[in-house]
Amino acid sequence: MSAVDSALAPVADLSAIKVRQQAAWSTGNYAVVGTTLQIVGENLCEALDVRAGSRVLDVAAGNGNATLAAARRWCEVTSTDYVASLLDAGRARALAEGLAVQFEQADAEALPYADASFDIVLSTFGVMFTPDQQQAANELVRVCKPGGKIGLANWTPDSFIGQVFKTIGKYIPPPAGVKSPALWGTQARLDELFGDFARNMVVSSRDFTFRYRSAQHFIDVFRTFYGPMNKAFAALEGEHQKAFLHDLMTLIESRNRSRDATLVLPSEYLEVVIERR
Repeated sequence: MSAVDSALAPVADLSAIKVRQQAAWSTGNYAVVGTTLQIVGENLCEALDVRAGSRVLDVAAGNGNATLAAARRWCEVTSTDYVASLLDAGRARALAEGLAVQFEQADAEALPYADASFDIVLSTFGVMFTPDQQQAANELVRVCKPGGKIGLANWTPDSFIGQVFKTIGKYIPPPAGVKSPALWGTQARLDELFGDFARNMVVSSRDFTFRYRSAQHFIDVFRTFYGPMNKAFAALEGEHQKAFLHDLMTLIESRNRSRDATLVLPSEYLEVVIERR
């Protein structure tokens, strides 16, 4: 991009975008979807080789998948999100299992913790959705102690979920100047965000498999409970909504490997383990 092009590039109002995002994630009940992703948090904690007694921060924790995984390994866990209702869901899960976890509402781009406060900092399908990507990455690094670890799970651009967001963007274009969340699922973007701070970075491709009663069941659940899709359906009417639904169903059916009436649909994500300098 030339200097002239750069000067003319749209500048996003990140604060306004964050307000809209928070409203979207507060819509429906992400916990219904989030609970199905529990294995991702378990696998990430194993990849990080977490040790009992470690101070762990889960950022943009949702209803606490990585939070619970770390707490089950006898870590001292603080779970954060900017949606209070999701923290309430995580708190209920921890209480049901008798796990001691500190739940605190916090913005991933402005974490209310001192530098080098945590041994391990986690985020599963959470921090990747922040509007100011570099600021969010800087905050993960800042609160992680030198020699500590940052663990991430991020959908890739070509993954099923990456393509779901691309489909949503076809009908409801994202704000100008905002980078795609799916860039967090690329080695190049991870190098840009963390390369200066990483002593070592291990990036592994994994699949999470969505398992639902049918393709229609998946759409019904996501349309009702998954904030971004709930908002997309609400914003579209008539033929536009029908076309959106058709494109979603086509995408789902093209990737369903069940060979029966159910849905068995893998979605690639990057499992990232960063050792902080």
